[in-house]
Amino acid sequence: MTLKDLLEKWGLTSLRIKAPLLDMEWQPMDADKTAAWELYVELITRVATQRLHPGEGDEAAALESVYQMFPLTRDTIKRNGRHCISFTRIAVVVLNQKIRPFTAKWHATVLAGGFSPEERVQFCAELRVLQTDLRNYTRLLADLAEVEDLTDLDAV
Repeated sequence: MTLKDLLEKWGLTSLRIKAPLLDMEWQPMDADKTAAWELYVELITRVATQRLHPGEGDEAAALESVYQMFPLTRDTIKRNGRHCISFTRIAVVVLNQKIRPFTAKWHATVLAGGFSPEERVQFCAELRVLQTDLRNYTRLLADLAEVEDLTDLDAV
């Protein structure tokens, strides 16, 4: 299986990755599996992947939870070392192409004092799109970690 095949399997084909990397054989090491497990646990327990009903939660807290994926991912990569390069290739791309644009856009709103009613609606809509991508990412991480996927365990 190639990296391209893996991304297609989990609906992450919108990630932009250089062709030579996409065509590489996907051969994760034990460190990749451990790193994937660690980040998987973080993601499936956060608002980043859990559906919120309208009127639930706080936008600033949700944004902070999504933002915390940066230090969590960095720490996971550092803790598992240079042998988790397969995990790192995907994790860095997800951070930079999916999470960073979302957090950068909404950070200014929080700094300006919060969300207007219209911004709340827009934020929630954009969070739902991000959550879809991140749920696909958690499925990929579960596959990489070779564990049962619990992403939709409590889906109604």
